[in-house]
Amino acid sequence: MTAATMPETAPAEARAKTPTRRSARATGAPALEPRRWALDLGAVALLLLVAVIGFWPTFDSPVVLLPGLGGLALGLGIAALGALRRWSVLLLAAAVVVAYFVFGGLFALPHTAILGVIPSLETAQKLALGVVTSWKSLLTTVTPVAAGDGHLIVPFLLLLVFAVVAGSLALRVSPPAWALLPVAACVALQIALGTSEPAAPVAQGILLAVGAIVWIALREAWAPTRSAIAVSSSDDEPTEDRAHLVRRVASAGGVLAIAAVVGGASTLLAPPHEVRYVIRDVIIPPFDIRQFPSPLQDFRIYVDEYAEKELFTVTGLPEGARVRLGTMDAYSGVVYNVSDASSAFTPLRSNMAVGVDGERAEVHVEIGEYADVWLPDAGDVDSLEFEGPGAEELRRATYYNPATGTGVVTRGLKEGDAYTFTTVVPPEPGEAALAEDRFARVEIPKPNAVPEKLRELAADAISEAKASTPFEKVQALRTFLVEAGFFSHGLEEGEYSPSGHGSARLAGMAAAEQMVGDDEQYAALMALMANEVGIPARVVMGFHAEGDAGGTFTATGDNLHAWVEVAFEKAGWVAVDPTPDEDKEPKDQTTKPKTDPQPMPLQPPPPPKEDADEPPLVPDDREAEDEAEPLPGYLALILAIGGISLGTIALILAPFVIIGGLKAAKRRKRREAAAPADRISGGWDELMDRAVDFGRGVPVGGTRYEQSAQLVATLEEPRVASLAVRADADVFGPGEPTAEEIEAFWAEVDGVVGGMSSRASLWQRLRARLNLRSLLQSGGLASRIRALRETVTVQRAAAGRALAGATPRKKG
Repeated sequence: MTAATMPETAPAEARAKTPTRRSARATGAPALEPRRWALDLGAVALLLLVAVIGFWPTFDSPVVLLPGLGGLALGLGIAALGALRRWSVLLLAAAVVVAYFVFGGLFALPHTAILGVIPSLETAQKLALGVVTSWKSLLTTVTPVAAGDGHLIVPFLLLLVFAVVAGSLALRVSPPAWALLPVAACVALQIALGTSEPAAPVAQGILLAVGAIVWIALREAWAPTRSAIAVSSSDDEPTEDRAHLVRRVASAGGVLAIAAVVGGASTLLAPPHEVRYVIRDVIIPPFDIRQFPSPLQDFRIYVDEYAEKELFTVTGLPEGARVRLGTMDAYSGVVYNVSDASSAFTPLRSNMAVGVDGERAEVHVEIGEYADVWLPDAGDVDSLEFEGPGAEELRRATYYNPATGTGVVTRGLKEGDAYTFTTVVPPEPGEAALAEDRFARVEIPKPNAVPEKLRELAADAISEAKASTPFEKVQALRTFLVEAGFFSHGLEEGEYSPSGHGSARLAGMAAAEQMVGDDEQYAALMALMANEVGIPARVVMGFHAEGDAGGTFTATGDNLHAWVEVAFEKAGWVAVDPTPDEDKEPKDQTTKPKTDPQPMPLQPPPPPKEDADEPPLVPDDREAEDEAEPLPGYLALILAIGGISLGTIALILAPFVIIGGLKAAKRRKRREAAAPADRISGGWDELMDRAVDFGRGVPVGGTRYEQSAQLVATLEEPRVASLAVRADADVFGPGEPTAEEIEAFWAEVDGVVGGMSSRASLWQRLRARLNLRSLLQSGGLASRIRALRETVTVQRAAAGRALAGATPRKKG
């Protein structure tokens, strides 16, 4: 005889021996099933691994695996312990906070922790601030971001929180597919916080889709296919179970096959260069370098007016290194401009010299009479820090282009400013290495309005030198200019060497009987000649002086130079000096262009020379700066940071709101049930749920008489017994209960619940409101047991009333 057919008057001992698993679920706690727990935790870990992988392009380093996997492991551990110990939401939240501060130093801020493990006061401060500021810092820093800047807080906190939420739902809620919601939210947030270039989209998509489908299919296959209490048994049940399992596995395989076909087709049909949109693309607007005049057009001003003045001093400069002001690769026909064709100008960050080999040095710069927007630097700058009270303002106003080594301070540098930067100076390649090297493929803007004579001069120079290798061609151009040209700044009376490097100036220089100019003209001339014959070249303006390198270098107008850089495949950008020696003066200082110059296109006049009383390159107004930082960018930044902060708060409060909403929805559904008898039954279930939330032991699947007896003993509330009798009478008795009877029953239920609440403390009432046991208990096996037992009881009562001639009540 099974438990379902056992009479209600059977001894309690006999009912206790039936295999109802009541002892394992008497209080609504999830049973410890190692196989199911291992499956759930492993599936959640694999699914959230997609988000960990997604952070890789943001850091461009395996260092992101430490906080990602660490937060994932901690979160799943807290979820498992919370499910085993039946922790409430408050205890889970407290455990997350404790784990965040205890392990945050190890996984997110090891450089601030004692021995890299034990949290220090600095660790605690940065972790506390990082909850709000780390999101903004990550989004406003150009990728790849540095781990030492505190950005690892984001993946650590994100994975920790979502692992706790997803793991708890997988272990506690039925069906476990609810855990896919926080997994999807975590992946979506990672995409929004990451870069427009995905890490491994195919692998991530397969892992997410296949992992979710296989997990849900296995959980469904392992779910019990018969009620825990059988109404009848059959010899064919094992065969039916096997067939049912085969159908589920086949269905899962079919879904996987369809997903694979659809995914493969979408991959083949997708646009080849389509990228996704992320938050950082809105927050970090493109920096327009065109708003600043070229530094090369002020070359003659520095030489003339700042020849003996200390512009700035440099300490710690490696031997042979040059100080760079600007790299210009875009020729407009009027001036050589700094462009962002090869790489974008981005805000300052750490590890800007990733993958660069060479001598590392720490260089200190103190600004004297230099007043300009172009940042003096050297080598490949890895990191830079300003000093003094205006350091933060200067840092926010500085943009750097790692591909060209050019920095811009939008507010301008002035006397008293100072900064220190860490740089990597590549070794200078020898001629033997360059002789075997090839030109590199680099992106250089096509020059405009180049004088036709330059191509002819370049071809003739290479041909006369019989140059065949790339390095020999570069040397041929340099030798031609150094030997055929003469040097003059044109500052002395009677000297004919006008400033500027526009198309008209260079065409006249190339057509003259003797070329006359200084670094400005010769650097521009060689760069254009090189590009005309397919040699990738650009112009650099900066400072260098033999003998001062390696110690304290003082920059003046006298040691200002311009040179050419040529891109080689292995050696990188190699500096070439095409300017003749300064002591090589022209024979005739009144040299004029030839009477029959080569035709050249009509060009606009060169930009006017700045007034000598004004410092070079300081604009009269700041409209360009105002336009460089438009209001919509700030609004987007404020909205994004505010949205992320509110989202974080909402994520923390979400369990509180969701649990309260689920309980309210369940109560409303019970009270508004279609059948009057179901409203009475729902009122009793509501009373049992509240008792479970207050920690009262209620027999799961027991009859109302058994449940009331337990509650009367623990609550000392005799009204519960009378409510059980009334509920059985209204549900199983003849006729339907009236609306007044239903309202009175619910009012009595609310009175009992109010009594439990009044006797509890504030903490106990709060825990009861957030307790998940009633939700988990009422939605699973307990409901099926109760339904089966009530069905058997209804059938027995109906049979008795039929024999007595009564009309049975049909339960809704």
